[in-house]
Amino acid sequence: MAKRYEQIADTLRAEIDAGQLSRGDRLPSEAALAERFRVSLPTIRQALGVIQAEGLVEKRHGRGNFVRQPRTTIYRTNDRHQWEKDRVRMPQVEREKTGATEHDTGLGVTDLVFQAEYNEAVADEDLAQALRVPVGTALLERHYQTRYSKEDAPFSLVRSYLVHETVASNPDLLDASKEPWPGGTQSQLHTIGIELDHITERVTARPPTVEETEALGLTAGVSVLIVRKTSVDTQGRVVELSDITLPGDRTEMLFTTPLSRW
Repeated sequence: MAKRYEQIADTLRAEIDAGQLSRGDRLPSEAALAERFRVSLPTIRQALGVIQAEGLVEKRHGRGNFVRQPRTTIYRTNDRHQWEKDRVRMPQVEREKTGATEHDTGLGVTDLVFQAEYNEAVADEDLAQALRVPVGTALLERHYQTRYSKEDAPFSLVRSYLVHETVASNPDLLDASKEPWPGGTQSQLHTIGIELDHITERVTARPPTVEETEALGLTAGVSVLIVRKTSVDTQGRVVELSDITLPGDRTEMLFTTPLSRW
């Protein structure tokens, strides 16, 4: 037999599914729910914890519990990189019309709010190994966040690294005010004569940090996907490294691998 808090969670879930509680609605207070179901506050909190973990309800500090608005899903496929490369030599006016985030979400340029921050950094052992440079090498560290204008949380948290010496020949590549760059990173690299040969992506999952939970607007129990993207040019050099943190509850990754025929 289901425990009392599970029964309450079932009832609240059914009311949300039936539309009795609409997306964005505030739930009655915990005290009101306890009175309605004739249980203690800890039992109500257990029930709310269940549907919070399912992503149906979110707790907003100081405001109460709300039925969660469905957020835009990110569909990340492995053809996005060739799609980006195909656009590198297009006129700027064409590249400005759409980008990788639009590709992944189906949204338009005017739907998005973009934020970029650039910092100077040096390669620690992990970055030095990944970028194939000596420890202590000067890097350009870039932080990117993009969100749908109707939502309050970004699609991902991106931390990108370029070898400072490699990109310094074009001062515009050191200037965050030039973002968003039409065509993205591959178009940026093209300005200094770099063509990518291949990109590898390693995907792992883990619980989010407190900072990631807050930044991505995650509910309890939701993991994050970590993508380490390594971009290698036609000379075999690692020219860009990105660590991308994606929310596990609204990210879908699809990999299609063409197979050679016999």
